[in-house]
Order: sequence, then C-alpha cells, then structure tokens
Amino acid sequence: MEIKTIGVLGAGVMGNGIAQVAAQAGYDVVLRDIEDRFVEGGIKNIDKFLTKSVEKGKMTEEQKKGVLSKIKGTTKMEDLKDVDFVIEVVVEVMDVKKKVFAELDELTRKEVILATNTSSMSITEIATATKRQDKVVGMHFFNPVPLMRLVEIVRGYNTSDETVEITKDLTKKFGKEYVEVKVDVPAFIVNRLMIPHFIEAMKLLEQGVATKEDIDKAAKLGLNYPMGPFELMDLTGLDINLHVNEYLRKELPQELKWQSSLELKNLVKAGRLGRKTGAGWYDYNK
Repeated sequence: MEIKTIGVLGAGVMGNGIAQVAAQAGYDVVLRDIEDRFVEGGIKNIDKFLTKSVEKGKMTEEQKKGVLSKIKGTTKMEDLKDVDFVIEVVVEVMDVKKKVFAELDELTRKEVILATNTSSMSITEIATATKRQDKVVGMHFFNPVPLMRLVEIVRGYNTSDETVEITKDLTKKFGKEYVEVKVDVPAFIVNRLMIPHFIEAMKLLEQGVATKEDIDKAAKLGLNYPMGPFELMDLTGLDINLHVNEYLRKELPQELKWQSSLELKNLVKAGRLGRKTGAGWYDYNK
C-alpha cells in the first residue's frame, strides 16, 4: 500500500510534532483539531521550530517553506477521508479515543491503518470501536517529537503482522527508531520503566531524604541521565504523568507501587503542569 498523505488527529504538542516529522519526510499532512485556534497554534509551533532550524543552518528558508506547504490545517473530520494513514493524538480518555476511532472507521477507506499515539492505554480496547481491528496499532512517539528518536509500535490483540510491518516502515521513513511491543500491556515499555522511577523520586522528596534539585542532580551525574526525574516530569507534563500513573493503578491494582503522590495531585490541581504552563515542580517564569 502506497502512503502519500498522513492524517494527524490533534494539533497539540505531540500532534504538531508528528505532523512536522511527516511533512519533513515528504508526506502530505492533514492536521485536524476541533477548533481553529488549536490548528493555528499547532502550525505556529511548527513554524517556530523550523525557523530555529534555519537560524542554526540545519535547513534553508526554501526547505522550511516546502515543509509548511505540505501541511493542511483543518477542523473538519471529513478532510481526513482520503488520507492513506491516520495517527490519532487526542486526549488520553478512552471514551474519546473510541468515539474518534469509530468516526475514522466510517470515514476512511477500509484498507487505511488507524494508529494511536496513546502513551499507556489499551490498543485492543481502542480497536473494538472499529470494524478493522487488524488495522489498529499503537504508534507512541516521544516529546519533543522532532528531536526524540524512538517510536513504540504496539500490537493490539488483533493487530495484523502486515499492519505492524507497514507501521515499522513508515517509522523508518520518518527518520525514527522503533521498538515493537508484542503484548498489549498498560503503559508499554518506556512508561513502565519511567513511572516507578518518578514515584521513587517523589517518595524521596516527601520523606525529606533530599531536595528535588539534588535528586535530579543524582540521577544526572550518578545514572548518566540527560535529565533528572523532576525536570523530565515538567517537560512531559505533570497532568500526563498523573494520568498514566492512575491508569496503571487501575489496570494493575495488585501492584501497590503505582500509588500517586499527593504533591503531584496538588500541583496538577493548582494548574502547575510543567513547562507548558510555566511552572511545575520548578518555576520557569523566573
């Protein structure tokens, strides 16, 4: 199956990053969100990133214009009807994802693969909203998408080998590395490794063992991590971290390690979601 046009459903941080990577790989992109302001914000972020690339000499102004010309922003679902591959990047709410996949199933050609960028949720359950469960797959990118090299390709229970192979090939054409998650488990590989690391960091902070600054420093200098756990939580978004943590607690209740930190909950309630809001564990407005 020849893929020429990629549909990206959701123009937020992850969605516009995926749209940019797809356009830079030579694909036409239809970037859809529910409101014009979200679409415009997504394209503005792409423009901003590409402008920095021009300033650093990584691309020319003409190349930048060429990438932007390949991205069509829209608020209409029907504009996705002729795309050749879909990547969904809507909110991490199962009912919302299933509703979107049911719409995509009716709208797009039956041979089109429907991928979800979910960071933790069941591919198998999302696929039940469609009549093409063999063509539903997880395609989990990492933030920031243009810079992070990894994509987790996740099999649902009924995902076909052909679907996985096509998705692997597309991932390579995007210039990314992939890992295949062979079993549809909550949070896949990276988040199953990362969330316990975050939880232990928060426990150390709450128990007064060390400051968040020293815990971050210990992780960077002692484990050779590029970022400490609190810095990384701020980058990925505290709301997303809390969501994944709570999802794991619900899906794996026998494992008590998933208990959420009270401070994390309070930071999210206070709107301190990390870099995207200007403050999280750290204050970025200073």
